[in-house]
Amino acid sequence: MSLDVAIDGADEVDAELTLIKGGGGCLTQEKIVASCSKYFVVIADYRKDSKALGQQWKKGIPIEVIPMAYVPVSRMIAKRFGGEVNLRMAISKAGPVVTDNGNFILDWKFEHAQNWKEVNTAIKMIPGVVETGLFVDMAEQAYFGMEDGSVKVRKVPIN
Repeated sequence: MSLDVAIDGADEVDAELTLIKGGGGCLTQEKIVASCSKYFVVIADYRKDSKALGQQWKKGIPIEVIPMAYVPVSRMIAKRFGGEVNLRMAISKAGPVVTDNGNFILDWKFEHAQNWKEVNTAIKMIPGVVETGLFVDMAEQAYFGMEDGSVKVRKVPIN
């Protein structure tokens, strides 16, 4: 599959256009669509804009895991990267949230900024992890709707 443009929201966008996505639980499918696009654009309101991940979004980074692996994956992430890892529980029904892929979601509340590219790769290498809600080097541009009705645009920083 190849798309010219994909447009999606985000739970948080940092200064480098690294995103946290998956607050709604569909991170794997959203990452597949974004990865198949030539140009990925984010649209969000001003509350999702931050200098560093974790400033605005306090619920943690979603990580989709195979159900039988959620305990060892949780322990491994906490041991390696610190913070707190919790199984996301459903609100309107008993038990954990189940993704469209039949998996569980862990929410990792990290303690401090990290090298997100390295962290994303390391977490994805843990057996049982399907995908992370870290979208690193994927978005080309972000549009933020501001309180006054204006639009703030952020492009990928030139290094």
